[in-house]
Amino acid sequence: MTSRTAETSPLVYARSAGVLYLIIAVAAVIAHFYVPSQLIVSGDAAATASKIMASESLFRIGGIGSELVVLLSEIVLSVLLYVLLKPVSKTLSLVAAVSRLAMTTIHGLNLLNYFFVLQLLSGADYLSVFQADQRHALASLFLDAHSYGYAIGITFFTLHVFVLGYLILKSGYIPRILGVLFLIAAFGYLIDSSAILLSPNYETTPVFLALPIAIAEISFPLWLLFRGVNVKQWEKRALASA
Repeated sequence: MTSRTAETSPLVYARSAGVLYLIIAVAAVIAHFYVPSQLIVSGDAAATASKIMASESLFRIGGIGSELVVLLSEIVLSVLLYVLLKPVSKTLSLVAAVSRLAMTTIHGLNLLNYFFVLQLLSGADYLSVFQADQRHALASLFLDAHSYGYAIGITFFTLHVFVLGYLILKSGYIPRILGVLFLIAAFGYLIDSSAILLSPNYETTPVFLALPIAIAEISFPLWLLFRGVNVKQWEKRALASA
């Protein structure tokens, strides 16, 4: 068996991926849950606009800044997961990476909606043709567009999660139960994102969908961070696929 330096060890990749997963989790909670809960008043465009302008730094740093941390981390994580799982199947690992990067691209473009909100509420001279209530309504429109853009990105992420689950299940160097959890989570993501986009009355993710998603997304990074992968099995698969 060939020796590996610390820089090329799959344990380094695994633990780096675990760290990135946790960074993404914390930043995503801030961007997608904390900031909206503090600034968005459901059904009240004027109150929402007032809160955003009163806490513009929170909107910029917590909403936009945290999302940028998520997106940059997603790019690196996609590459690390590809390296970790390509001994199982280079083609499927590439599918998983590309679908996650597709989600990242969509979410990056989706951030423009937040900048449109800030522009509408900035009070710039060229916006004087709009009444205040019109600007507030348009700002709420772009906030809604941001929510739908996020859901569209998650539909691509669904493919990533499903393929990721299959690769883990077949790997032999990551516990199979984690693969099963991701396969279940993939259906949860699919149902949730589809309902948001296709059902006008769907508002909140039910617990029976959110729970398996949370379990999979928490247990996998913790395993990568504290246990990594079975290096001997990873190297065996890597040599066989070379």
